[in-house]
This record gives sequence, C-alpha cells and structure tokens, in this order.
Amino acid sequence: MSGILNIAIQAAYNAGHIIQQESRNVERILVERKGLNDFVSEVDRKAEQMIINTISKAFPSHNILAEESGFMDKNSDFTWIIDPLDGTTNYIHGHPQYSISIALKECNKIICGVVFDPNRNDIYTAELGKGARLNDSRIRVSKINNLADSLLATGFPTYDMSFLDRYMNIFKTMIQTTSGQRRAGSAALDLAYVAAGKVDGFWEFNLKPWDIAAGYLLVKEAGGLTCDFEGEQNMFDSGNIIAANPKLIAQILKTIQSHA
Repeated sequence: MSGILNIAIQAAYNAGHIIQQESRNVERILVERKGLNDFVSEVDRKAEQMIINTISKAFPSHNILAEESGFMDKNSDFTWIIDPLDGTTNYIHGHPQYSISIALKECNKIICGVVFDPNRNDIYTAELGKGARLNDSRIRVSKINNLADSLLATGFPTYDMSFLDRYMNIFKTMIQTTSGQRRAGSAALDLAYVAAGKVDGFWEFNLKPWDIAAGYLLVKEAGGLTCDFEGEQNMFDSGNIIAANPKLIAQILKTIQSHA
C-alpha cells in the first residue's frame, strides 16, 4: 500500500469519526439549503476540513477540489477530489446510507480512490494498476451477462428537474427489463457496490466530479467499465455516468440511448 493511499484512508477514517459522533444528535445539526433538494450541514463542513487538514499536512503542495470549499489551486499536477459526506439528505434524516469519497488525480488520471462507509466500517480502496479492495479482500465486478438478470443502482435527478421526464422514461424501461432498480442515495457507495459485485451496474444523470472520482477508479480496478450516455469517457464533464461489468454496459447504454 502506497503512502498516498494510506493518507487517503486516514483522512476518510478521521472524517468518518466526526460524522458518526455527530449522528448521535442528528436533530440538532445545523442544515442549510444550497439549492433544490441540495443540503449542506455543519457536519459536511467539519468533515471536509478534517480531510483537507489531513491531506495538506502530508502533501502541502497538492491542489484540492472539495464539494463545500471549492478548488484550491496550488499549481500542482496532483488534485485531491473530496466529497466529505455523500448522502447528506440521508444523513440529516438519520437514514444510514452515506459515505466519504476521496480521490487523487495526477494530471488527467485518477490514481487513487477511497470510499468509506462509516455505518458498516467498510472501506473500499483502489490504486491505478493495483486492483480494488474492500477492507483486506480483493473485489471484482459481477459476472451477470444479461440485463434481465441484473440488479442496477441509480439516483433520481432531484437537483435539476429538467432531466426528470427523460429519467422517468428510462427508469420505466429499466424496471421492465431488469430484475430490479435500487436508489440508495449515495452515488459514491453505489459505484463501490458495482466494484464489489453487490449490484451489477449503476447509471445516473448530472453528478459532480467529487461524487464519482473515487468510485470510477474502484470500478475500473475491479474489472468494470464506465462511460457517459454517449458511450464516451466524458462523465466528469457531463456528469452522466454508466458503470457496470463489461457484459452489461453496452446493454445499459442502449437502453438509455433509446430514450434520447
């Protein structure tokens, strides 16, 4: 395990400790509305600052892109991409499905990714070219080879209703052609589940880089594939992403494109 991955894991654990401590008094947590169905809590900010402090102490020259703090440009080839609490809406309602997502990009390549589930104490990790792990065990994407037998994760486009009609048309088709759809509320954790074979694929509109950066690498290093809704690799620009095992991704893409 590299020093970079060790620091990312330490940062995730440190943030997770804050998040779980604060969850004992969730009804007292101060929450602000950033936009339609988009919330930020004081816990998001505390956890994010803990992650930034941990990383900056080890790598003071690295850039940081964090959901709440924005981009801190230090003119480096290395940029940490941080979501301190992916699933804030779940968290503030006491629903135990949220995660911490930390990734490191070198130039245009994601080289390290960590997704931590503090409720289950599960840490998903990946380094470029070194595979993906859940805790101490190697993980691989599923081997389901047809859509009819697949279980897919998704996320509703609750932040931008302009996507809603197209989304619902796709969702209706997916319900009719798969064995199930799951909407859990943390895209980073959904991608980690794809990497671990807990779901067979994932698709969602309009995500941010901090939602998908770590999970993207987890899926790739676990033998999966990713693309945007055009079948290209522009998911970090468009925010639209499909992730699945190699046998399913074309089938999911075809279904989505049939509702263009």
